[in-house]
Amino acid sequence: MNGSRALCDAYARTDWPTVEVAVFPPAPFLAGAVPTLRTAGIAVGAQNVDWRACGALTGEISAGMVREVGVKYALAGHSERRSLFGETSAQVAAKCEAILSTGLTPVLCVGETAPERDAGRAERAVAEQLQFVLDKAGEKVFGEGLIAYEPVWAIGVGRAATPGLANDMHGLIRAWIGRATSIDRQSVKIIYGGSVNSDNAKELIREPDIDGFLVGGASLDVQEFARICRIVRPN
Repeated sequence: MNGSRALCDAYARTDWPTVEVAVFPPAPFLAGAVPTLRTAGIAVGAQNVDWRACGALTGEISAGMVREVGVKYALAGHSERRSLFGETSAQVAAKCEAILSTGLTPVLCVGETAPERDAGRAERAVAEQLQFVLDKAGEKVFGEGLIAYEPVWAIGVGRAATPGLANDMHGLIRAWIGRATSIDRQSVKIIYGGSVNSDNAKELIREPDIDGFLVGGASLDVQEFARICRIVRPN
């Protein structure tokens, strides 16, 4: 629950490298952000949508609503939605189905908690989250969307997974998709989200299975975010 119209304007005024950039503003700023950021070649995504198309659901926003104002992407399963708002993997899967059905591109977030990792269940926890989505929404989510690996234990604490550890999980996700679907696993886009900043981005992006980043707190500083983009794709 951060950001402002002024921050969106600052993104539009910044010189960006030739890399695909998307910004996910809070819902009140989506309609204004789309035309503003389009001038800078930046796509817009929604932080959250409901899995239902309509109904007596005061305060909720449907995928169709954000699609109508020109949004391209929508997050599903972000770690904060799972941990703070109790979203289940079944609900996340239903959101992915709704996002696809309205022509948006899903960004599916998966990841393990500290207790799951400490218990040696990290791979199993992530695989279970992926399986829910496959069963409900089908393999199209993995072929047309993006997957964001979020080690929950690294978010909001300034601690990133080591590049090797992050790459290992990305590789495991890629291998799981190769086994469970008909999709070429090398074509799947898997990005990393876990306290990414300009200090650790260079080492992370060198890893072969990390295709990009889902940037959290660092995105509130436009110049810091631009530095990360230049690390990913120097001009």
